[in-house]
Amino acid sequence: MAVREPRGRGGRRPTLEQVAERAGVGRGTVSRVINGSPRVSDRTRALVEAAVAELGYVPNTAARALAADRTDAIALVVPEPERRFFAEPYFSEIIQGVGQALAETEVQLLLTFAGGHKERRRLAQYLGAQRVDGVLLVSVHAGDPLPDLVDQLGVPAVISGRRSADERLPSVDSDNFGGGRAAVEHLVERGRRTIALITGPLDVYGARRRHEGCLAALEAAGRAADPELVAAGDFTEEGGRRAMAELLARRPDLDAVFAGSDVMAGGARLVLREAGRRIPQDVALVGYDDSVIARHMEPTLTSVRQPIAEMGREMTRLLLDEIAHRSADRPASATGERRQLVLATELVVRDSS
Repeated sequence: MAVREPRGRGGRRPTLEQVAERAGVGRGTVSRVINGSPRVSDRTRALVEAAVAELGYVPNTAARALAADRTDAIALVVPEPERRFFAEPYFSEIIQGVGQALAETEVQLLLTFAGGHKERRRLAQYLGAQRVDGVLLVSVHAGDPLPDLVDQLGVPAVISGRRSADERLPSVDSDNFGGGRAAVEHLVERGRRTIALITGPLDVYGARRRHEGCLAALEAAGRAADPELVAAGDFTEEGGRRAMAELLARRPDLDAVFAGSDVMAGGARLVLREAGRRIPQDVALVGYDDSVIARHMEPTLTSVRQPIAEMGREMTRLLLDEIAHRSADRPASATGERRQLVLATELVVRDSS
């Protein structure tokens, strides 16, 4: 069945003036109704909405954004190589959450990578030209000047995962310390004596906090931290493989491994199997993220669940709030302080431990 496009007089699209004429009100009143202003009576709102429906009027969002000095677009900036973005479920879940938060708005999402100097220079030019209303930053390392550059350009920004305890930008994070602690407490409770740790890059605050949580659990259990039982990874499967091989070479007596991501746990599992180690009979294995990888691994992977999609939603809500309040020339909170939100984590126990 053909769909007929709405047309006004002379076959043109209906205009704001035609809606006003049909409703018997002024152009400004129609504009207030379309923009959701509360300064319109219920009767008048009903008249305008009826005229909009009858004429098939579609608001010109580009013109509205221009009039409000807005672009109705935000950028998700990833300062990582593209190959990591497409290999890790973490990023797709973040985007899922962002998309859910934007679903009821007219705001568009732009994805941009900023892993190299050329990309960052291009991004700075783009932001400086005010092409977007705000920026979501994910996977930022400690000491990375990118968030400060965005802030200096006057662009509202929210960061996923703080760079340090002194983060100045609004941020959304998960309880990485509590998650790491819960993983190691679980392994101790299962009677494991020689617990190895595969960390993420420790210049990422979240990875460092996970590791600190692990060390706190070992200390609480009366276990001394052993540097030979710690290997650094990079949140990739290959990084997990390398770290696991190092750990087995140093301490072949290990009987448990906590990896700082499910992807690294997947790499560790391959090395353990190649070495003839059974999971969990010989070596218990725990990951982090509770991604789709954990649920489909064989055996299924015990993992610390962080609410990644919720993090994406909350980041977006914070950013939209920041944009709205800046547009109104007032701080986003009553005190004007930058907001830091930390979401709870949960250990999900499966067959691998």
